[in-house]
Amino acid sequence: MAPSLDFSRWWAKGNTSKGNPVVVTMENPNYSVLEINGPDEVFRPVDKDRGKNAKQFTWVLLLKAHKAVGCVAWLGNILWSLLGSIKKRLIFGQGVTVENEKSGKGRTLYRVIMGFLVMALAFLAFELVAHLKGWHYFQTNSLHIPQTLEIKGWLHSVYFVWLEFRADYIAPAIQALTNFCVALFLIQSADRMLLCLGCFWIKFKKIKPRFEETPLKPDDLEGAGCYYPKVLVQIPMCNEREVYEQSISAVCQLDWPKERLLIQILDDSDDGSIQWLIKGEVAKWNQRGVNIIYRHRLVRTGYKAGNLKSAMNCDYVKDYEFVAIFDADFQPNPDFLKLTVPHFKDNPELGLVQARWAFVNRDENLLTRLQNINLCFHFEVEQQVNGVFLNFFGFNGTAGVWRIKALEESGGWLERTTVEDMDIAVRAHLNGWKFIFLNDVKVLCELPESYEAYKKQQHRWHSGPMHLFRLCLPAIISSKVLLQLGSPL
Repeated sequence: MAPSLDFSRWWAKGNTSKGNPVVVTMENPNYSVLEINGPDEVFRPVDKDRGKNAKQFTWVLLLKAHKAVGCVAWLGNILWSLLGSIKKRLIFGQGVTVENEKSGKGRTLYRVIMGFLVMALAFLAFELVAHLKGWHYFQTNSLHIPQTLEIKGWLHSVYFVWLEFRADYIAPAIQALTNFCVALFLIQSADRMLLCLGCFWIKFKKIKPRFEETPLKPDDLEGAGCYYPKVLVQIPMCNEREVYEQSISAVCQLDWPKERLLIQILDDSDDGSIQWLIKGEVAKWNQRGVNIIYRHRLVRTGYKAGNLKSAMNCDYVKDYEFVAIFDADFQPNPDFLKLTVPHFKDNPELGLVQARWAFVNRDENLLTRLQNINLCFHFEVEQQVNGVFLNFFGFNGTAGVWRIKALEESGGWLERTTVEDMDIAVRAHLNGWKFIFLNDVKVLCELPESYEAYKKQQHRWHSGPMHLFRLCLPAIISSKVLLQLGSPL
């Protein structure tokens, strides 16, 4: 039915605001309209003499319906993803560590989370029903329900009880939690401020870890002025098809006497083709005179910590004094060992020398730029300040040189947590070992360029610290090590 005359006049008036027109062509060539300032505006025909009609009004309604359906689909996708994640963790046990799987702690935790989620959805639905029925009692000055109100059914009475329970128990708990979060925010802000002041002081005083430089001559290894200890280089990897070649090539070109350097390629790959590729690369450099060994575990337990622990149990490791660790995507410069190992000389309390990461793809996209800013703050401020004033910071898991004696006296690599690098750093510090961070020594690596890869990386970095804190808290409390402001090394 065609619209009435009054409706047509009102519809033809439209909006007289100007904007950038976008032509929208419909299937029927008799109708061509212009969109003015977005989809919520009215449509004006190309032919000014032609008025609005019912078919154009139908198009407006269809566009609005499409927008509403899109919002509903978006909410449905989020809910479906959430339910899928819960199903994986509760039914299939994915994302639960081996230790928690044996004890049942992982599934119990996620069942508790699922229970709270169901309760929250039930309360949300209950509040929605109350809102639709017009029970707006939170608009009063007091949260307590007046006794003179008329009860309209059992659901209404249950809502009264829920309001009283929420006012007496839930609201105080939320208020206390809010105050706690505010206190944590203030503490973190103060910590960041102190770190920034410490970084400024380091820059102002030009404080840097230095060692006494002596001429190093390869033809005089036994000379008094030479410092060429035996160094073990380890590269743990697992199915690293894209980066294995460049990482092996980089460590094989380290500028260090060949008879005092041993490279271990610790391959945990379960793909036979990748294993043969890595073996071929190792054989190529072995033929060039590089002292390099390929190791593959038959029993792949403990992930990276288990891989490193297995490699340190080799008999020939006792002949080496230091171990340098690089992940598969890291490419050290040839002078890396000459810039790090000399710091151990005449410094028997030093257990770790950590180098900084540098990213070859930091400008690839917005995600890599944000990661670069975050990690630059971590290296420039946190680790540099803690290394100078506390002689302690968390080991980054790669691009570092350990004194093997420090690893052995601290208990070695343990498989009890997913953050094995942080675990060994805490235990070594509690045993009295000192750390040095070299901000000027950089090792090239790559940042995750996709969101999926970034999410997996962050999951590895954040899934274990609280578990490690619970394991190390008794040792921290009973330790005699006091964190005091120390002089720079």
